Amino acid sequence: MMSVNKQLLDKGIKLMLYALPLMFIGPSVIYNAFINKQNVWHWLVLAVGLFLSGLAVYFMFKGIKTLTDALFDHDRK
Repeated sequence: MMSVNKQLLDKGIKLMLYALPLMFIGPSVIYNAFINKQNVWHWLVLAVGLFLSGLAVYFMFKGIKTLTDALFDHDRK
């Protein structure tokens, strides 16, 4: 039977849950920036959208790494 590190599993799931809303908010903000190109705030809104999308990707990778560490018992040395 495979042992699972419950604390790491919870941390990984929490990171994935942080990424979930960002996966929808980031592209929506980017879309809004491209629709409103005539607005003065176009570049700022685009930068915020790219930042949120990048944050979603970071949380997803970090969450998947944490989940695999929890499931496959990887010890950091």
